[in-house]
Amino acid sequence: MEELEWVHNAIRHDLRVCGDLAEAVAFGADAGRVAEEVESLKNESVLWRIRVSCLTYCRFVHLHHWNEDVNIFPGLRRSNPALSPVVDRLEADHRKVSDLLDEVEESARTLAASDEANARTRLASALEGLGAHLLEHLAFEEEAIAPTVLEWEGWPTR
Repeated sequence: MEELEWVHNAIRHDLRVCGDLAEAVAFGADAGRVAEEVESLKNESVLWRIRVSCLTYCRFVHLHHWNEDVNIFPGLRRSNPALSPVVDRLEADHRKVSDLLDEVEESARTLAASDEANARTRLASALEGLGAHLLEHLAFEEEAIAPTVLEWEGWPTR
């Protein structure tokens, strides 16, 4: 549970930075400044130091969710069948987050190719949507599964 919370807290930190960046993009921040901010995030963030780019960060979240889907959620269903509706919701959240991450990636590419107002609006909206949904998801997941995970003495066998 400590490792899960550490990863979630690192994601929360980066989402706060992304939220600030989204606001700057929406209010017409200079494209060069935006690029510098993204570069800074890539080089200074705990998670983005592990991975080297914004797009790879998105892949990191995809991988984290895949790992939960494959390695944690089946064990939760077996060890506490009452959590099945919670796991269903978490899996649905993972699909939504995946779509939101794809939108951020595509929007970032569009802005890089053409610094236009609609590209800025699209990226700012994508970042805000990702942040809002992902923060809610992380909080729900931690609260909902912690009691069961903390009872585990090891990983449940498949």
